[in-house]
Amino acid sequence: MKYYILFAVMFLFSLQIQAQKIAVYDNYTALEKAVLSDANTTYVVNFWATWCAPCVKELPHFEQLNSENKNVKVVLVSLDFKNQYEAKLLPFLKKKAIKSEVVLLTDKDYNTWLPAVDKDWSGSIPATLIIKDGKKVFVEKMFASYEELDEYVNSNIN
Repeated sequence: MKYYILFAVMFLFSLQIQAQKIAVYDNYTALEKAVLSDANTTYVVNFWATWCAPCVKELPHFEQLNSENKNVKVVLVSLDFKNQYEAKLLPFLKKKAIKSEVVLLTDKDYNTWLPAVDKDWSGSIPATLIIKDGKKVFVEKMFASYEELDEYVNSNIN
């Protein structure tokens, strides 16, 4: 019994440590250089926030894409507020058991970085960016199903 309790405590502690490995970027350029710069990788980047109901609804589809489509790297870019990082974002990710790479973008200079993602982006979320071979495909929409997301991704990377 003593070992079971010790194992349970260690397991819970490891989950907490894992949930804290979320990089925080104060500007989009730094995020791009650090996370999205491998020219040999096809990225599916989802911009979302815990306070955005459609974003939360589609997160399981991105999680499934992350686990089933080995041709892409899924990156979830949270636009949550920096002051809610520990109180809201980390517990949310732990509760939902998010396995995809998550980063927090706190860049408030929207007029600079939104057009860097896509010149026509209104700023609404959820929004998804696919990067392959230096080319970008962007869409402002919620994916209603995994099949819809997977079909969209595959049609833009093949």
